[in-house]
Amino acid sequence: MASYRLLFVLFVMICSVTAIGQPRALVFQSDFGLKDGAVSEMRGVAFSVSPELRMFDITHEIPAYNIWEGAYRLYQAAPYWPAGTVFVSIIDPGVGSERKSVVLKTKTGHYIVTPDNGTLTLVAEHLGIEEVREIDEAKNRLRNSGKSYTFHGRDVYAYTGARLASGAISFQEVGSKLNPQVVRIDYQKPVVENGVVKGNIPVLDIQYGNVWTNIDQSLLDKLGIKIKDKIHVTIYHEGKSVFEKDIPYVNTFADVAIGENMSYMNSLLQFSLGINQGSFSEKYKVYSGAAWSIAVAKAK
Repeated sequence: MASYRLLFVLFVMICSVTAIGQPRALVFQSDFGLKDGAVSEMRGVAFSVSPELRMFDITHEIPAYNIWEGAYRLYQAAPYWPAGTVFVSIIDPGVGSERKSVVLKTKTGHYIVTPDNGTLTLVAEHLGIEEVREIDEAKNRLRNSGKSYTFHGRDVYAYTGARLASGAISFQEVGSKLNPQVVRIDYQKPVVENGVVKGNIPVLDIQYGNVWTNIDQSLLDKLGIKIKDKIHVTIYHEGKSVFEKDIPYVNTFADVAIGENMSYMNSLLQFSLGINQGSFSEKYKVYSGAAWSIAVAKAK
């Protein structure tokens, strides 16, 4: 009996060591595109740190220099990954400048390796900040890359992210602890004011040209808006009205005729605008970003 107990204890210990040593997922995002070798170089650096790493992508098609869209795609994807996942997000028009290189740990247990240039705006707001550390490049930078000033995505972020995800370093070994705050991009947060819901157009459903907002169902409920109601929609760019119409509120695209305008809740359960088998964005020249806002009210 004693021998069986000893075997059981050894089995538990082996399983525990395996679980602790299990590499976390490493997930990349950038505005690099896939036309050249930049993404491959980052993956190569990560693979050199640990061939056992499991590597994935959010996207590498963020529009060039568009920090806001990077912030949104990161916030969109991160909650669907398990705690412990390490994200490397590089939209870095200020590469080589004085902006900080950081790793943020969210209250949900996710790690974001990125320049602190606004990319963390929505993750910080929705997932919360547990801790922020500045990357110590004396310890966490690809060897012999010190004279490279324009590819920190490879030399600093991919390398640090891979070391963290593989367990080569702990979060504490990333670098010095910073105040729990990050650079944030200003935008219209969803609010109800005088019978109108105001919000932002953070991103487009790019493939189809649908317009997504940050307004959820609970805010429409406050106005008594229900399916099949007409909604008065006004869209602003930098405070100037660029679109104003009454639009039906429906469950899905097939609820209106082909070519007709519609509003609906998207897959993230946020208020959106579209055209059945058409592009709302293209037809009305409505786009997305921190400068785009929307006002929604029940049509009279």
